[in-house]
Amino acid sequence: MRAVHCQELTGVDGLRLVEVDPPALDAGGLLIDVHAAGVNFADTLITRGKYQLKPDLPFAPGMEIAGVVREAAIYVNNAAPGDRVLALLNHGGFAEVAAAHEADVITIPDAMDFETAATFPVVYLTSHLALQHRARLQRGEVLLVHGASGGVGLTAVEVGKALGATVIASASSAEKLEVARAHGADLLINYAEEDIRERVLELTGGADVVYDPVGGDAFRASLRCINPGGRILVIGFASGDVPQIPANHLLVKDASALGLSLGQVREHQPQLIRESLRELLEWWERGKLQPLVSKTYPLEEYEAALGAITGRRVTGKVALLPRTERAA
Repeated sequence: MRAVHCQELTGVDGLRLVEVDPPALDAGGLLIDVHAAGVNFADTLITRGKYQLKPDLPFAPGMEIAGVVREAAIYVNNAAPGDRVLALLNHGGFAEVAAAHEADVITIPDAMDFETAATFPVVYLTSHLALQHRARLQRGEVLLVHGASGGVGLTAVEVGKALGATVIASASSAEKLEVARAHGADLLINYAEEDIRERVLELTGGADVVYDPVGGDAFRASLRCINPGGRILVIGFASGDVPQIPANHLLVKDASALGLSLGQVREHQPQLIRESLRELLEWWERGKLQPLVSKTYPLEEYEAALGAITGRRVTGKVALLPRTERAA
């Protein structure tokens, strides 16, 4: 089979498209013919040795896939050969065949295509778990979402609206903000031209919950416009600037800073992952969620796919398609 292997921890320069044997079937596991693999910011980190998980070299990046079950170990009962599924992985998704554990696999609705399914779990689970289970976002509260047109940001807009919040979308261009508006954002802030703190205070008087996958200046501005009793969700640091949190601001504001690691939830609360995924897939079937896959790439164009992520040129998600026709 073909796979994109990380051979050196130097980012995309250390990746190679190689021919390798399919992975072995483990007890309690499944082998999946991968029709699509989601591409995430975390994939750019793991290939540089900057992610929480550090697999032994060589390894294939790719933390979410969708496809058809090829083989299932004995006693696996949540999916069978021939089933259409999505799966979460530690790594290994940028390949024609991937191995997944039973707890990380769930069948997908008949109407959901593989590209949508492959780009669904990481971002929607992150937003759903962060907003509903960590921050306890309530109907009528004000939610401020930074990076609101990106992979996780756009899902936070949709999940926030599904939970009944007033959503302020923050992004770096008018074009990106229009994407957020199309997915339910009520109010818009172009932080390339406007001061985040001033605009939030002007629009709503303050934010009750802040969803921040950006870090840096966006986080620092959020501390200054959060309401008493507010919650700031630390999702990531796409800006490359990891802010230090002044404890006195949290004290004075009677506010909380909350982290959400999807990997930790997968490891320690796997049942919560399955419950959240089921609810999200039900929301999708009812039309409450509209996943955006802005571009797909054949497997051999992995460099372009990852470059779109690192260059922050993506609205929504992008996917690799390992089973497209091989390039001539």
